[in-house]
Amino acid sequence: MRITVAAVGRDRASSTRDLFDAYCRRATWPIRLVEIAPRQGATRERRLADEGGRLLRLLPGGALRVALDERGRQLDSISFARLLGDWRAAGHTELGFLIGGPDGLAPGLLEPAAAVLALGTMTWPHRLVRVMLAEQLYRAETILMGHPYHRASLED
Repeated sequence: MRITVAAVGRDRASSTRDLFDAYCRRATWPIRLVEIAPRQGATRERRLADEGGRLLRLLPGGALRVALDERGRQLDSISFARLLGDWRAAGHTELGFLIGGPDGLAPGLLEPAAAVLALGTMTWPHRLVRVMLAEQLYRAETILMGHPYHRASLED
């Protein structure tokens, strides 16, 4: 599977970007980060609509969309791995994860998404969300391969 993480906000050179890149290098699934600058000045609804349109244009055609939202479904690591494994088994080769800015994602991005997921009930800075997602993607891949990184298997 090929994975695109489309995010609002720029994180070009920082310790969090280094961590994101480190997990991406460990994964055998190619993970690509694409970013857009947040919009300023417009109403919240216009900002969200504008950011949503720009995020969608960054995803490969036919990518299965996954939105990250604090109100989304929370999964443990094994359940997340199973979900990715099911999508892979169904023939999906492109996944697109969407990470919003300070105002989140437009409702128009949440409704058609294949899944809306939360990384817990706390609110996280977008830079940390990227790292946490990259680590969970790597962890899911190792779980599906039976690698000992997670220290538990799908059968546990």
